[in-house]
Amino acid sequence: MMTGYGVRRALDDCYAGCRGIGHRSLAEISAHMTQQSENAKDYTINRLITGASFDAVDVSTRKAMADIGFGILTVIDVAATMQKKLSVEMSTYLILGACNPKMAHQAIGLEPRVGAMLPCNVILRAVDGGVEGSAIDPTASKAANDNPALHAVAGQVRDLLAGAVAAV
Repeated sequence: MMTGYGVRRALDDCYAGCRGIGHRSLAEISAHMTQQSENAKDYTINRLITGASFDAVDVSTRKAMADIGFGILTVIDVAATMQKKLSVEMSTYLILGACNPKMAHQAIGLEPRVGAMLPCNVILRAVDGGVEGSAIDPTASKAANDNPALHAVAGQVRDLLAGAVAAV
């Protein structure tokens, strides 16, 4: 099993390689990334962005999310919170609580308790070599529910999030 840098590198290579091996649609990219994610035993869709400031990646991420119908409901500055509550220094780390109202409504209609898993969190964190962006893979939690219709919605959301992460 890969860990740390190996997972980030493999998934970053996956993003870069998706277009090179002929993947054009979000579904094709998502399927390719799902295989990479399964190989890495991961529960997030990840990308290492190099050559851009943290603020530029933040702006680009928010735009990519808006472009696919996700609004940012919450922003948690984890580093500031840790400093305030624990007097602990850490690298810049944001959690963006993102929601696509249409998909959330559909999912809640299928399973009212799925709201406990909302919104879809996207994290941005400063790492050696750049900024890592990660979005939750909603299909990773499908073991918690055996509703095939909900799994289909989770797959659609995953495709959207994979496209947004790739667009950053």
